[in-house]
Amino acid sequence: MDQLTGTTASQPAAGLAFRTAAEADVPALVGLVESAYRGESSRAGWTTEADLLEGQRTDPEGVAEVVTGADSRMLVAERDGALVACCQLERRGDLAYFGMFAVRPALQGEGLGRVVLAEAERTAREEWGAREMQMTVLTARENLIAWYVRRGYRRTGRTSPFPYGDERFGIPQRGDLRFELLVKPLG
Repeated sequence: MDQLTGTTASQPAAGLAFRTAAEADVPALVGLVESAYRGESSRAGWTTEADLLEGQRTDPEGVAEVVTGADSRMLVAERDGALVACCQLERRGDLAYFGMFAVRPALQGEGLGRVVLAEAERTAREEWGAREMQMTVLTARENLIAWYVRRGYRRTGRTSPFPYGDERFGIPQRGDLRFELLVKPLG
């Protein structure tokens, strides 16, 4: 049993390597994020938003902005050289923002997401000195919110509107979409 990750060789962290994404990774990262949230391919996993939003989840410009930003990075998880998960981290003073989290749909439900989230929290805490991780999640995604709550995140009740009319974030299939802020102390 690995004391850091709490896993054994047959569990999700086995063979997993983390690194910071480079500009050359942008096309593959866009493909991974899109596959986890939009279209038919996303239905292979449980993170799909296909019934809530059509169109794109992100674009090459948005991912490149994260990859090249001074106070942000895209954390990449690979297994046997293949991209299997990613997440955005953004430094906001003594806080960190977590977003653009994606796990290859066929690998969802096996605990890989939990390992990636833990690595993102460790990175924000140890490399940036972040005291708290923040994220926003669509309130309609109750199962996803519950998953984060089980990992120590707290619902704040603070919501922000979905950017209706901005197709860079998708084409809403209902009129009640909004985001809720979730927070977790990292200390």
